[in-house]
Amino acid sequence: MTAAVLLPKRRLHVIQGTHEVTDDPEVLLTTILGSCVAACIRDPSTGVGGMNHFLLPEAPDPGQGHRRYGVQAMELLINGLLALGARRHRLEAKLFGGARMSATMADIGLRNAEFARRFLADERIPLVGESLGGSKARRVQYWPAMGRAQQQLVTDPTIMVRERSSSRELVVKSGEVELF
Repeated sequence: MTAAVLLPKRRLHVIQGTHEVTDDPEVLLTTILGSCVAACIRDPSTGVGGMNHFLLPEAPDPGQGHRRYGVQAMELLINGLLALGARRHRLEAKLFGGARMSATMADIGLRNAEFARRFLADERIPLVGESLGGSKARRVQYWPAMGRAQQQLVTDPTIMVRERSSSRELVVKSGEVELF
């Protein structure tokens, strides 16, 4: 069975420490993740949806509120959805990322994934899909209006360096494709 090709009119690339929300049914949100996590949250009744991309579960200094940390990233995304007409009690989420990118470093990816799951549970936002962990980066494409996501596992190690330095559309060399 072949999946239908979805051709968006506009692509928005969500880079580290940012988020995007939309009520436009023809927008595609994309990001590339290693140990970072992206939450894709939507209100299926209105088609309002969005994506964030956070680096760490919490700021090293508790007084430092910045959108690249989990709580701030999640709150900004949810508040942006509510501002476009979403209703909190109808929100549903998908999570991506949280890979262990280096055997020599602490498992930041695992901490990010655990934080995101716990945050959604605490906020009573159902988690309807996830692809977390592993050891490979992912390219995620999310169609908020439909709640559909696609990921490719990234086999080119230089892509993470390019993702950090640019928000332009990136080409992923070979990899597995998975639809959610």
